[in-house]
Amino acid sequence: MGSADRNKSDVIFILLGFSDYPELQIPLFLVFLVIYMITVVGNLGRIMIIRINPKLHTPMYLFLSHLSLLDFCYSTVITPKLLQILLVENRSISFASCITQYSFAAICVVTEAFLLAAMAYDRFVAICNPLLYVVVMSPKRCALLLIAVYTWGIISSSIFIYSLLILSFSSTNVINNFLCEYSAIFSASISDKHVTEMIFFILANFNTFFTLIIVFTSYLFIFVTVLKMHSTSGRHKAFSTCASHLTGVTIFFGIILFLYCVPSSKSSWLLVRVNTVLYTVVIPMLNPLIYSLRNKDVKETIRKLIELPSRWPSG
Repeated sequence: MGSADRNKSDVIFILLGFSDYPELQIPLFLVFLVIYMITVVGNLGRIMIIRINPKLHTPMYLFLSHLSLLDFCYSTVITPKLLQILLVENRSISFASCITQYSFAAICVVTEAFLLAAMAYDRFVAICNPLLYVVVMSPKRCALLLIAVYTWGIISSSIFIYSLLILSFSSTNVINNFLCEYSAIFSASISDKHVTEMIFFILANFNTFFTLIIVFTSYLFIFVTVLKMHSTSGRHKAFSTCASHLTGVTIFFGIILFLYCVPSSKSSWLLVRVNTVLYTVVIPMLNPLIYSLRNKDVKETIRKLIELPSRWPSG
């Protein structure tokens, strides 16, 4: 075991990033820097808005604040390293740092997937059982859902990490991407990968399809309930409360399924990198916009915050 630990400490990964496009390094750095700044301001700002407005102290906004926290953490785990390898020629990362980056990223991704499922359940209760909403989605129930979501995110990612730690690697390994993600680390291994491959296949598919079943089932009942409504305005209001979440779910799971469930996508590493950028860098920036632009309470709070300095007494 001691020898294996020493060997792991000598392992180095080289993140190629977008090095095959040298003329784009600086433009990409500027683009990703702006995206990261928008992501930080958007997600931390949304958390602050939800906390300061009593109207937003509801289960739906509680889940949204945790979604913002996950997006902020996820982007912060990934983007700074991406910015670094776009500026410097040394794109190496130690095995410990690589596994650490993947660990936090995996926790955020799995937790966000199950959080989106919890949000779908919240919308199901709000639309299909509105009279019982306060009872079903009580503060205690919401807290238990969040504890379960985060706990499974940590447990699931720990299993993924263990399945990588049992592998062996050569001293220098090239990752044709800008981050340490599972398939890239897995591909770099020089040992038998059968057990690791089975662990990933079973757990990744369980996480993906279990959350999708919850989302699809919730929206199936929502759709049936909305169709039974006689009021056109009631239907519109019901659909509008789900539109943002449904958009976020479609983008998130669409990209994840394309990357990990469509074998042909692996044939183009450029396509893989572009899609990885979408779900690691762009989605955390888009989520605050998706969930806020159509929300009157959030927009009203933002407007009041903007107008606040003009109300201060001059002098």
